[in-house]
Amino acid sequence: MQAINDGPLIDTAKSALPLPSPERLQELLFDAARLGRDDIIPSLLQAGAEIEGQDGRGYTALVLASYNGQQSTTVLLLSLGARPDGPVASRGNNALMGVAFKGYTTIAQILLEAGADANFANTAGQTALMMAALFDRREIIDLLVASGADPRLRDAAGNTAASVAEAQGNEGLALFLRQLLPLETKPS
Repeated sequence: MQAINDGPLIDTAKSALPLPSPERLQELLFDAARLGRDDIIPSLLQAGAEIEGQDGRGYTALVLASYNGQQSTTVLLLSLGARPDGPVASRGNNALMGVAFKGYTTIAQILLEAGADANFANTAGQTALMMAALFDRREIIDLLVASGADPRLRDAAGNTAASVAEAQGNEGLALFLRQLLPLETKPS
């Protein structure tokens, strides 16, 4: 078992050092995910870190890895059992929302292929499509729409992906998103 500290890795299996507390193991997993330390994540999980554990903001290791552009770590965590949409009880931002916000198309594809829900909504009703519309992430918007993202969905404030784009002054994207709506739901 290896643990992260402020310096080099310490092989605790070969030393007399005790294992870190469960809380510290979890922190180490979050740090390893954020930094893309694929080499130590399996050992941290084996030592007791929870793959679906959440940090103080409700983020899992998968969210932290994907949001920080750690493609191989995202794949590793999914292969080790991380749920693409996070813990069942969590309704915060999922990994797909983070990559839609940041513009990491390849990681978005990985998450969708792993079963991420293109229409997953956080507690405010926001979706990955809304996050992508906020920053005009066209490739991700196309990917989400192809994966079944519904442009009709509204958040708790009544916003759709099109109205988010429009609020950002992006009339072209707003028009594109409105053209995706079925005829019976298009605004007049």
